[in-house]
Amino acid sequence: MRDWGTFSAELATCGIFAILALMPHFRIAAITDEFSPDLETAVRAMAEIGMTGAELRMVFGKNIVDLTDDELERAVEVARAGGLEIISIASPLLKCLLPDAPEVDSRFQKDMFAATQKFEDQERIAARAWEVAGRTGARIVRVFSYWRTVRPEECFGRVVEALGKLADQAAERGLTVAIENEHACNIATAEETARVLAALPHPNLKMVWDPANAFVSGETPFPDGYSKLPPARIAHVHAKDCVRVDGKPAWGPLGEGAIDWKGQIAALRRDGYAGWISLETHWAGPGGNKLEGSQICGRNLERMA
Repeated sequence: MRDWGTFSAELATCGIFAILALMPHFRIAAITDEFSPDLETAVRAMAEIGMTGAELRMVFGKNIVDLTDDELERAVEVARAGGLEIISIASPLLKCLLPDAPEVDSRFQKDMFAATQKFEDQERIAARAWEVAGRTGARIVRVFSYWRTVRPEECFGRVVEALGKLADQAAERGLTVAIENEHACNIATAEETARVLAALPHPNLKMVWDPANAFVSGETPFPDGYSKLPPARIAHVHAKDCVRVDGKPAWGPLGEGAIDWKGQIAALRRDGYAGWISLETHWAGPGGNKLEGSQICGRNLERMA
């Protein structure tokens, strides 16, 4: 005869697993070139972790907006063959100098990802980003807010104007334009992003919430920064982690740095967030092995999400 105490413990354990099974789980994705510059290698590694979504930024050694139509078709084939849905175009829109603005703040590193561009190029880049989204099935086009100046508040009106035009163009195509809070750009923190969203209540303008970027900008991303954001305007979430060393970010394994990712993910679940959580590793990985670093971070994300 089974011991009653043991049987009760088994029932309790089953109950816990039943509750966990009913909890919503976030879909996870990654920017492919964070795993490898080789798309097939990246897709294979992402699928092995359990990722079902992909963001395209650098593919075949080019920025996504610079691919030919044939190259783009090949990228879509590779992603879909690996069971990955292309969910976002990580475009470089508005990642450029704003003319007649205060001088650029030199404290922040400017990641270009093969997208050297000028203010005059933005209309062309936007037009191509919409085409790329249409060809890949992505519903989100990520944008920025010009390189951060020493007085970003003086750029606010022009940032809002530019975003309004992009949101109108996105609406014509049934897409979402999502501004990422980027530490090297004029809109870097949750507080700054919330102000933009309040100034432009356009249904096709939302945001990419990047807690680590907010942290690098001097904000406590969770719970402080997140509490300032309207959850319904979060279209996408980027996941990476770091600590500060001599005032600069030192990227590391997701969930082991200064960002309260467990608290942040729980809050997203509580607030009904229905989008993806997408890995943007940044960490060089153990011994400089970026693929291994992204695999470690991806597995950590899978467990948390």
